[in-house]
Amino acid sequence: MNDAISLAQHLSHPLSLSASLNFAARVGQFRREASMARAQAETSILSSAELGFSYWLAEATILKGWALAEEGQAEEGLRQMRQGLEAYAATGARLWRLYYLALMAQVHGRMGRLQEALTELAEAIELVQSTSEHEHEPELHRLKGELILKGCRGASSDSTIRKEAERCFQEAIEIARSQHAPSLELRAVMSMGRFLPQCGRKQEARTMLSTIDGWFTEGFETTDLREAKALLDGP
Repeated sequence: MNDAISLAQHLSHPLSLSASLNFAARVGQFRREASMARAQAETSILSSAELGFSYWLAEATILKGWALAEEGQAEEGLRQMRQGLEAYAATGARLWRLYYLALMAQVHGRMGRLQEALTELAEAIELVQSTSEHEHEPELHRLKGELILKGCRGASSDSTIRKEAERCFQEAIEIARSQHAPSLELRAVMSMGRFLPQCGRKQEARTMLSTIDGWFTEGFETTDLREAKALLDGP
């Protein structure tokens, strides 16, 4: 990522620089590092707006909005995400739309706007079928399970709700495993690991977590792996 940015700067090639900055912002989002994602997106916005790179400008705006929401500016973040997504659609682009819808669903879910979040996820899941874009598919099902549990609140003992959430987490795990995507499988297993103890299945959760956590030999400073360790070390 850093080499790509440096090379684009060395070649004085603005389009490559905007593209590289946007991919760098995505890496920040994947790692759940909002400050990194925002910094790279803001730099891309400046260069893309000046030179009329509408595609990269739209995408950078979405990613900056996500970062702002993560940093506590949820309303402004959502406003920029919507603005970016509208501009993105205006370019005719469809690739990655489901990924951006999932990011918006995350923010809406955190704000308690569950219907908006579930609507966005439903559209994203439909796009998987129409575009054959499966890269982010495990996250869609994981997030749906999280939102189902969040929405049930006092009805958390309802077995139908528990079964549906578990089905979503299991589907996310199986898809990630079939794609050989251990990072996304880890996230799905963590969601399952937080859920199963509520059903009296604590040991099952620990076994799943310890198995997948043992696959990783690097990246222990990342948010996902730190959270996985905290779950394993917890009571």
